[in-house]
Amino acid sequence: KIIHQDGYSLEECLEFIAIIYGNTLQSILAIVRAMTTLNIQYGDSARQDDARKLMHMADTIEEGTMPKEMSDIIQRLWKDSGIQACFERASEYQLNDSAGYYLLDLERLVTPGYVPTEQDVLRSRVKTAGIIETQFSFKDLNFRMFDVGGQRSEP
Repeated sequence: KIIHQDGYSLEECLEFIAIIYGNTLQSILAIVRAMTTLNIQYGDSARQDDARKLMHMADTIEEGTMPKEMSDIIQRLWKDSGIQACFERASEYQLNDSAGYYLLDLERLVTPGYVPTEQDVLRSRVKTAGIIETQFSFKDLNFRMFDVGGQRSEP
């Protein structure tokens, strides 16, 4: 879409905000859970309370939103040496490959008026259901690309 079509419109980019916030939240939660599994201690014990608050907030906020209190907690957690040590061991648990990208730049992502960049959109992860078709042309050839992610084989 970016290379062979006109890229993403402003409206399409804005639709990715909720996805990006969701990806960011899921990433920090995965790291927090892995802290226990990998027996890694927080650098600052106050971050343990932040982790508990974040888990509670994640269950109660509207999906795809990022209230200021939540982004503040995530930023504090991300700066913690224990969280960083756990992030370095990401190969030992399941973590989105965009985790570091979004968490490192969270301040920009939560700035009022934020519009996702092409890079932000490219790094987002959306679970697809069904089949999505994209058509494009390249060197006088017409292509039809199908995304069938999330599909299982028929028995």
